[in-house]
Amino acid sequence: MPGVVPSDTTTMRLDRFLWFARLTKTRSVAQALAAAGRLRIDGRVIDRAHASVRVGNILTFAHHDRVLVVRIEALPHRRGPAPEARGCYQELTAGTAVDGAPASAANKPHANNSQQWLED
Repeated sequence: MPGVVPSDTTTMRLDRFLWFARLTKTRSVAQALAAAGRLRIDGRVIDRAHASVRVGNILTFAHHDRVLVVRIEALPHRRGPAPEARGCYQELTAGTAVDGAPASAANKPHANNSQQWLED
Protein backbone atom coordinates (compact mmCIF):
# COMPACT_ATOMS: atom_id res chain seq x y z
CA MET A 1 0.00 0.00 0.00
CA PRO A 2 1.49 3.38 -0.91
CA GLY A 3 2.00 5.81 1.93
CA VAL A 4 2.69 3.15 4.55
CA VAL A 5 5.78 3.00 6.76
CA PRO A 6 8.17 0.14 5.92
CA SER A 7 8.08 -2.87 8.25
CA ASP A 8 11.43 -1.98 9.88
CA THR A 9 9.74 1.06 11.49
CA THR A 10 7.28 -0.38 13.98
CA THR A 11 6.19 2.66 16.00
CA MET A 12 5.16 6.25 15.40
CA ARG A 13 4.41 9.25 17.62
CA LEU A 14 0.73 9.47 18.52
CA ASP A 15 0.34 13.08 17.37
CA ARG A 16 1.90 12.32 13.99
CA PHE A 17 -0.38 9.32 13.48
CA LEU A 18 -3.53 11.31 14.30
CA TRP A 19 -2.49 14.05 11.89
CA PHE A 20 -1.23 11.75 9.10
CA ALA A 21 -4.39 9.60 9.32
CA ARG A 22 -6.51 12.78 9.12
CA LEU A 23 -8.21 12.13 12.45
CA THR A 24 -7.26 15.68 13.49
CA LYS A 25 -7.01 18.75 11.29
CA THR A 26 -3.60 19.88 12.56
CA ARG A 27 -0.74 18.32 14.45
CA SER A 28 -1.07 20.89 17.23
CA VAL A 29 -4.71 19.80 17.73
CA ALA A 30 -3.46 16.21 17.99
CA GLN A 31 -0.86 17.27 20.57
CA ALA A 32 -3.47 19.15 22.61
CA LEU A 33 -5.84 16.17 22.50
CA ALA A 34 -3.12 13.88 23.84
CA ALA A 35 -1.82 16.35 26.44
CA ALA A 36 -5.32 16.92 27.82
CA GLY A 37 -5.57 13.24 28.76
CA ARG A 38 -8.65 12.74 26.56
CA LEU A 39 -7.20 9.88 24.56
CA ARG A 40 -6.63 6.20 25.35
CA ILE A 41 -4.35 3.65 23.75
CA ASP A 42 -5.48 0.09 24.49
CA GLY A 43 -7.47 1.41 27.47
CA ARG A 44 -4.56 3.37 29.03
CA VAL A 45 -5.07 7.12 29.45
CA ILE A 46 -2.41 9.04 27.51
CA ASP A 47 -1.16 12.43 28.66
CA ARG A 48 1.67 13.06 26.21
CA ALA A 49 1.80 13.55 22.45
CA HIS A 50 5.02 11.60 22.03
CA ALA A 51 3.46 8.29 23.13
CA SER A 52 4.27 5.53 20.63
CA VAL A 53 1.59 3.76 18.64
CA ARG A 54 1.92 0.64 16.52
CA VAL A 55 -0.19 -1.51 14.26
CA GLY A 56 -2.92 -3.22 16.27
CA ASN A 57 -3.30 -0.50 18.94
CA ILE A 58 -6.85 0.60 19.76
CA LEU A 59 -7.34 4.39 20.09
CA THR A 60 -10.38 5.83 21.90
CA PHE A 61 -11.17 9.55 22.00
CA ALA A 62 -13.91 12.13 21.57
CA HIS A 63 -14.10 13.23 17.95
CA HIS A 64 -16.55 16.07 17.23
CA ASP A 65 -19.85 14.96 18.83
CA ARG A 66 -19.10 11.25 19.35
CA VAL A 67 -16.66 8.81 20.86
CA LEU A 68 -14.41 7.32 18.19
CA VAL A 69 -12.73 3.93 18.61
CA VAL A 70 -10.26 2.92 15.89
CA ARG A 71 -7.76 0.12 15.40
CA ILE A 72 -4.48 1.07 13.73
CA GLU A 73 -4.07 -1.05 10.59
CA ALA A 74 -0.93 0.60 9.14
CA LEU A 75 1.46 3.44 9.93
CA PRO A 76 1.43 6.17 7.26
CA HIS A 77 4.69 7.83 6.22
CA ARG A 78 2.99 11.06 5.07
CA ARG A 79 -0.24 13.01 5.31
CA GLY A 80 -1.69 11.76 2.08
CA PRO A 81 -5.14 11.98 0.53
CA ALA A 82 -8.18 10.95 2.56
CA PRO A 83 -8.67 7.50 0.96
CA GLU A 84 -5.03 6.64 1.74
CA ALA A 85 -5.44 7.92 5.30
CA ARG A 86 -8.62 5.88 5.89
CA GLY A 87 -6.71 2.74 4.94
CA CYS A 88 -4.45 3.22 7.97
CA TYR A 89 -7.18 2.59 10.54
CA GLN A 90 -10.44 0.74 10.98
CA GLU A 91 -13.30 2.41 12.81
CA LEU A 92 -14.71 0.05 15.43
CA THR A 93 -17.70 2.14 16.55
CA ALA A 94 -20.86 2.87 14.64
CA GLY A 95 -21.08 6.18 16.47
CA THR A 96 -21.76 6.84 20.11
CA ALA A 97 -22.53 10.38 21.17
CA VAL A 98 -20.24 11.91 23.80
CA ASP A 99 -23.10 11.94 26.32
CA GLY A 100 -23.56 8.17 25.86
CA ALA A 101 -26.67 8.30 23.67
CA PRO A 102 -26.53 6.70 20.23
CA ALA A 103 -25.67 9.19 17.53
CA SER A 104 -28.60 8.82 15.15
CA ALA A 105 -29.80 10.87 12.25
CA ALA A 106 -32.59 12.25 14.47
CA ASN A 107 -30.04 13.78 16.87
CA LYS A 108 -27.99 15.47 14.17
CA PRO A 109 -28.88 18.86 12.71
CA HIS A 110 -30.10 18.67 9.15
CA ALA A 111 -30.71 21.29 6.49
CA ASN A 112 -34.38 20.27 6.23
CA ASN A 113 -34.96 20.98 9.94
CA SER A 114 -35.10 24.70 9.19
CA GLN A 115 -37.76 24.09 6.55
CA GLN A 116 -39.76 21.92 8.96
CA TRP A 117 -39.57 24.67 11.60
CA LEU A 118 -40.97 27.20 9.10
CA GLU A 119 -43.95 24.94 8.32
CA ASP A 120 -44.95 24.60 12.02
